[in-house]
Amino acid sequence: MHALPILAQITAASTDADAYIPAHPGAAAFYNGTQQSFLDEYSNMIYLTPMVLGALVSIAAAAWKFLGVGEAKERVLDSLYLMARRIRSADNEAALSDMEDEIDAILKTQLAKAAEGDENAIDAGTLNLAAHRLEDLIHYRRAELAMRQVRVPAA
Repeated sequence: MHALPILAQITAASTDADAYIPAHPGAAAFYNGTQQSFLDEYSNMIYLTPMVLGALVSIAAAAWKFLGVGEAKERVLDSLYLMARRIRSADNEAALSDMEDEIDAILKTQLAKAAEGDENAIDAGTLNLAAHRLEDLIHYRRAELAMRQVRVPAA
């Protein structure tokens, strides 16, 4: 103060709302000691945003499952695998031939969908596996039916 007495006239800015020249709101908060840190100001948003987004994604996933989007693949595979039961209980050659035609129609439809780029088409490997299993079952069932006919004498 002895070297520069003019500096004695400088004082902190008035933080009153009715001051002649009002202080900037950020400066007033700093001088008054009411300035919040980043986490004090945004912690609720940082905490709640992931929770809300997670809840929305869960609701969307539940709606997706409820509406049955993407279940066409499962239905086709289920129908192919349920056909095994029908094959095992078939009692004549005509029924087995009809089932072979049904399998061929399903395979043809799914392969055409895959060729068109349909997302709901079953991949060729899965189709091949299911068709091979069903062909084996038909073959064994035909052999069983043939053995029954040989055992039972014609009346």
